[in-house]
Amino acid sequence: MTLRPATGFWIALLSAATFGVSGPFAKSLLEIGWSPGAAVGLRIGGAALVLLIPVLIALRGRWSTMRGNALTVTIYGTTAIALCQLFYFNAVQRMSVGVSLLLEYLAPVLIVGFLWLRSRKAPNLLTIIGSVTAILGLLLVLDLAGDARLDPVGVLFGLGAAVCLVVFFLMSAKVDESLPPLVMAGGGMVVGALTILVLGLVNIMPFRFVFADVSLAGRTYSWIVPVAVLVLVATVAAYVTGILAAQRLGSKVASFVALTEVMFAVLAAWLILGELPGVVQLLGGLLIVAGVVCVRLDEVRSASDDDTVTPAALGGANPVEPVPRA
Repeated sequence: MTLRPATGFWIALLSAATFGVSGPFAKSLLEIGWSPGAAVGLRIGGAALVLLIPVLIALRGRWSTMRGNALTVTIYGTTAIALCQLFYFNAVQRMSVGVSLLLEYLAPVLIVGFLWLRSRKAPNLLTIIGSVTAILGLLLVLDLAGDARLDPVGVLFGLGAAVCLVVFFLMSAKVDESLPPLVMAGGGMVVGALTILVLGLVNIMPFRFVFADVSLAGRTYSWIVPVAVLVLVATVAAYVTGILAAQRLGSKVASFVALTEVMFAVLAAWLILGELPGVVQLLGGLLIVAGVVCVRLDEVRSASDDDTVTPAALGGANPVEPVPRA
């Protein structure tokens, strides 16, 4: 494994961890009366403001690059940021959080299917095993035996969130190298914030703010604390590291590593809200890790096969040591 993919793997884990803390902190706001639209709007709008000055500095003398990628940034901000959260929160309103998360995190399997259709080449057995193992682990982590219930409209919203998540990973992996990840994330946040503002004004995602204290880890804090964490950690850091990880690992591996977000979310809920994970959930976490490892090993093996050929393949008589391709 080269340094670049290895670094990308740790960045992907960091991205999953930062995304994972969003749930407990957002829940603390929802419990005091905030609407989902208000939490999402302030989260993305605040991140857009935080990133505005760094993005402007990064774009000095490179505005032509931004203009050349304007369509990419617009689709990314509208779909991967704004609509993904809109669909997910609408699914949560109609179904349990567990079922909604499960539907959204079908994205890695959808990516495998998309790449299969595009290349017309079936995935290797190791990738298939990893996919099945990770989904089984996700089922255990979400503990769907509890209050799970299905709603046809909610299922459609959950699948919509999964498709938007696919867009996030595919577009993050194909970002123009001349466009810094910070600019991609910041530009997407601005577009996403404007999209959510329009959705709020037309009452599709209504805004309701309550400026009261929240309860975190058994102690009382100002509402500013969860808002700051949502903006700086769960949005700015999460999306920037997510783009970096997808660039280094590719959309397929990055999406499977992102499944660990569920584990981090469970851990954060335990530490912040006192929601202790059970043995079944811990077992599910191990299965998710095992599935990610299988997919990653398959990716490394495939890359190794692509980078080397044997003398036999070049017409030699004896298949000895691999010879690097020119």
